Amino acid sequence: MKISIEMDINASLAQIWSAWTTPTHITQWNFASEDWCCPRAQIDLQVGQTFNYRMEAKDGSMGFDFEGEFTEIKIQQGIVFKLEDEREVSIEFRPTAHGVKVVETFEAESANTAELQRQGWLNILSNFKKHVESLSN
Repeated sequence: MKISIEMDINASLAQIWSAWTTPTHITQWNFASEDWCCPRAQIDLQVGQTFNYRMEAKDGSMGFDFEGEFTEIKIQQGIVFKLEDEREVSIEFRPTAHGVKVVETFEAESANTAELQRQGWLNILSNFKKHVESLSN
C-alpha cells in the first residue's frame, strides 16, 4: 500500500530544496514530535549514493537510523529513494502561486497502522514547513 501526504509551503523552491538536502537544515526539522530529535544527518545527494538520518528520543530512551539509497534525483523537482527494507519513497516539489507544494509518497510498512505512519510522516513534513517558513522571516 502506498500513502501520500502533501503540504503547501510559503517559500522559494531554492529555499525548500536547500532545507531538504542540507544536513544542518535536516537536523532542525526531521522528527515527528517535540520529544524526538535528529542529532545527525549525512547525505550524498547522487543516484546510487546514500543518506543516514539519526532519529532519537530526547530522553535517550530509544533511537534509530533512517537510511536509504537515492534512485532518482531531479534538482529542485523530485527525489526518489529506497529505504533499507526496499520500500520506495518519492518526494515531488511542485511550484505554486504562493510557494511550493511538497508531495511525499511512500510504501507503508507492516509494523504500524497506515494512519499512524501517515500521521508520523505528516508531522515531519509539518516541522519542515515551520523550519523553512521561519527562514524567510
